[in-house]
Formats: sequence, structure tokens, C-alpha cells
Amino acid sequence: MSDQPDAARPDTLNDIGVLKRREIEARIVAPLLERFAEEFGSDRVYELAREVVVGVAQSQGAALAAHMGGNDLSYFSGSMDNWTKGGALEIEVVEHTDEVYAFNVNRCRYAEMYRDLGLAELGATLSCDRDGTMVQGFNPDIEFSRTQTIMGGADHCDFVYRTGDSETAVELS
Repeated sequence: MSDQPDAARPDTLNDIGVLKRREIEARIVAPLLERFAEEFGSDRVYELAREVVVGVAQSQGAALAAHMGGNDLSYFSGSMDNWTKGGALEIEVVEHTDEVYAFNVNRCRYAEMYRDLGLAELGATLSCDRDGTMVQGFNPDIEFSRTQTIMGGADHCDFVYRTGDSETAVELS
């Protein structure tokens, strides 16, 4: 059994919005992980969960690029509706050029939802940790950086996506 979704079947779950999708996933995955951790040890179970999430995120990034019809930063920034749908994220774009797409997330309903479910620690694995690996699948030449997250206790998240040929330094505040 593969840890990757069947490429022959398109993933249409984002139609409901990624926030709702993550809530559904968390409500199913959290009890499974807790039970597996009881049986097999939490360190190994959560390590395996992170590996699976990374693989899924990379596959979803590649599928997104195919769906968007391109994989440069303009196509990537055009896909943000998937993550902001229904007010899931409130973002402030700091820089948007051909080489850099940088924004701050000032409100994250994903973090709020995981906290409300009592799953703040798992929320980073199921959502935040996907950001860098998803873009690797979308385009391995796009570099991702982020120094802080709301999920981790900061007042905002600072996202920077840049093409490998960009020398521009972006300062977020």
C-alpha cells in the first residue's frame, strides 16, 4: 500500500475549503495516532505521521501545479484561494514579484481550529509543516522560509517563497 494518493483520481477535497478539510482530517487522524502511539510508542508513530504528511504534501503540490497549468510563483500565488477560502487565513502581502511572494498571516483559523479541538501540537504536523514540502512538489526551484507561526505562539506567520535565482532580501514585520 502506497502512502501517496492515487494519481489517476483527482483530489477534489479542496472544493470544501482546506480549513474544513483539515478539520475532518484531524478528527479522524488524531484518535488513530493516539491509539497507535499507545500500542507502538509515540515517538515512532508521530515520526511516521510526519513522513506521510510530507509525502502527501509533495504529491498535492505536484497535482496543484498540473491543475494550475504552470508552476512559477505567479501560478502559486494564484492558488491562495484554496487556503484562504471562507476567511481561513487573513493575509497581508508584503512583496509580490516574479521572484518573490511574501506575505504575513495575521489571523489563522487553522490554528484556532486545532486549538479548539485540543490538537495544537498535532496542528503543526497536519498543517504548518506542509507549507515547505508542498511547494517542493509544486516546483522544487522555489525556496520557502518562515521564521514563526501563529500555531507556534507568534502573533503572525511570515511566509516567503522565492525562486532560486532571487537575491532579494525580504524583511517581514
